Amino acid sequence: MIKSPADIWAKVLDNLKKEMTPTTIATWFDDSTAVEMTDSLFVIHTPSNFKKDIISRRYIPAVQAALRDIFSGDFDVVVLGEGELESYIKKDARSVSTLENEEFTFERFVVGNSNKFAHAAAKAVAEAPAQSYNPLFIYGDSGLGKTHLIYAISHEIRKNYPEMRIVYIKGDEFTNELVAAIREGKNLEFRDKYRLADLFLVDDIQFIAGKVQTQEEFFHTFNTLYEAKKQIVLTSDRPPKEMTRLEDRLKTRFEWGLLADIQPPDYETRLAIIKNKASQLHLELSEAVVEYIAENISSNVRQIEGTVKKILAFRDLLDDNITVNTVSRAVRDMLKEQADFVPSPSVIIDEICKYYLIEEYELRGQQRTKDTASARQIAMYLIRRMTNLSLSDIGKEFENRDHTTVMHSISRIENLLKTNPKFAETVKDITANINARSQK
Repeated sequence: MIKSPADIWAKVLDNLKKEMTPTTIATWFDDSTAVEMTDSLFVIHTPSNFKKDIISRRYIPAVQAALRDIFSGDFDVVVLGEGELESYIKKDARSVSTLENEEFTFERFVVGNSNKFAHAAAKAVAEAPAQSYNPLFIYGDSGLGKTHLIYAISHEIRKNYPEMRIVYIKGDEFTNELVAAIREGKNLEFRDKYRLADLFLVDDIQFIAGKVQTQEEFFHTFNTLYEAKKQIVLTSDRPPKEMTRLEDRLKTRFEWGLLADIQPPDYETRLAIIKNKASQLHLELSEAVVEYIAENISSNVRQIEGTVKKILAFRDLLDDNITVNTVSRAVRDMLKEQADFVPSPSVIIDEICKYYLIEEYELRGQQRTKDTASARQIAMYLIRRMTNLSLSDIGKEFENRDHTTVMHSISRIENLLKTNPKFAETVKDITANINARSQK
């Protein structure tokens, strides 16, 4: 899945932490956010002109080096300061979208029995926005092509309707931006950004489920756009009716238009995907090799394409001939990487903080509000279940709480899972979000 600017910025900051002290990171980058990323430009914003000046004079080379390390390419970096974000967005309304990627077009989407309905619906929306299916809701497991179709819609509409304002956001980033807007008193700017869109694309909408304030804001944004006859496209890992923590008024609105599911690709489609990806990479594969991959990698498109890329690496780095044995090694490694995914405590805590809209220091610390205490206990339970940490090691993640406290928290969560179906759905959602990190 293509990352949002916020995801890329988080990776950049992780990279900078290798070269800078925590104090430096906190002092100059704590309130900075990513605005936009194109093929050659990365734009960040800080609300302080003083910080803008320091970042611009001292740290742009480090940010560029981090981007080079992540993408193996060079980027210009622009820093926006106080009052410049709004004017930057208004200068080019389309700049809110980050969907300029020629790889994800309709022409490069391999159509098969498992996805042809979703593909046809997406093309219909791109050809006649807000006239055919509004909203279009595409759902299916991770790695099957939902984001590819969103990008393809954007690409086609940008080509045919260049005047249209296109806005793309991921469900969790919508929440993050809303929280930041409320904190900074910029609710109006936040609403204008989304409610003035002509095409509104939301990836992984399931992440707003259970978040009352986010759902309230999204409800009004949806209504404003729908009543103005603006096109809305949503993706999710499940249909609306299966989002148990999504408000009924949103479920019904998501079902107003067209629901289109994507299933794992069948054998013929997998063959076509492999050949298509190999062609893009200028990689020649024998029929035996193509068939071997199609027979052994069947879960999702991303894994299939990753296998082809790994075969290319074997050829280029090891000067290997591409045989079934070579492919067998690549396939074995790919499957092992998926099976071996064990989230770190930090990943688990990060996802729980996002879900409950609380800060990490609050979760790890001594705050005893109802939501924070419950979130902390869920964190202890999931770290115990999803990692190999001992009770004592888990306690160290939460300001050195003793193992009896951890044991009590785990026991309480286990009891709630048995007796409270709604609570069980919450834990299930959080677990799914953590596991999704292995796909990114």
